Amino acid sequence: MKKISIWIIAYMISMTSCHHQSSEYDATGTFEATEIIVSAETSGKLIFFNAEEGKLLQKGEHVGLIDTVQLYLQKLQLQANMKSVDFQRPDIQKQIASTQKRIEQAELEKQRVENLLKSDAANRKQLDDWNTEIQVLNKQLEAQLSTLHNSTASLNEQSSSVAIQVAQVEDRLLKCHISAPIQGTVLAKYAEPGEYTSPGKPLFKIADTEHMFLRVYITSSQLSQVSIGQTVRLYADFGDDNRKEYTGTICWIADQAEFTPKTILTNDERANQVYAVKIAFHNDSSAKIGMYGKVKFTTHETTD
Repeated sequence: MKKISIWIIAYMISMTSCHHQSSEYDATGTFEATEIIVSAETSGKLIFFNAEEGKLLQKGEHVGLIDTVQLYLQKLQLQANMKSVDFQRPDIQKQIASTQKRIEQAELEKQRVENLLKSDAANRKQLDDWNTEIQVLNKQLEAQLSTLHNSTASLNEQSSSVAIQVAQVEDRLLKCHISAPIQGTVLAKYAEPGEYTSPGKPLFKIADTEHMFLRVYITSSQLSQVSIGQTVRLYADFGDDNRKEYTGTICWIADQAEFTPKTILTNDERANQVYAVKIAFHNDSSAKIGMYGKVKFTTHETTD
């Protein structure tokens, strides 16, 4: 009888212990981070590339360069073309100066004939001739101005077209410089210096390991316990009962249920559909992507 009693007591203690452990957390999941695969935006030889795995990069930090020689020479050629177009642009005032001078002289001659006509020292035909001359010269001036303005407009369009081409080359030159899009840690390196790259070819993967997420799964009965913006406690599980606590904020709750992932444990083992929840937290570099984690939604402690 004593042996049976001892076994019963031991079983009850073990069941109590299991229940206590299961109540330590409300859901489990894995740690995630915002990952970005940086790809080449232009083609050419990879002259320089320093995105080593595990290296912490700052946002905008320069890590690589694709050959820019041909693009730079193309830019110089376009700039020379732009100067050539500028040199062809006519100086309108100089072009029409001669015609304007002739008109001024004709106006003076007309004024002189008008004065002579008042004293009967000239005839009416002389005045008509100068009026006709002035009209002809004005027509010539209008034609010159029209031609010069059209020529200038055409050259301006050519100059604008070349300027656009220069801007396009400058944009391609800028894309030859490879930089980190975010502050984070390099997870993988897909290319080496000296290799030929092309648009869309992956170069490296970077992740923001400072601002991470814990993706957990909850049952429908737990939905009432969570809400967007709620502060919770989460734990990084390092194994052998070694864990670290963080404070996180629920930033996303799935709208639709999904079948329970095989790698996820829930308090209700009978549940075959769960809801995904993402919890954002500030990482101190201890938590790693893919590491197992737990979360406690309630902040109060229970007492026996």
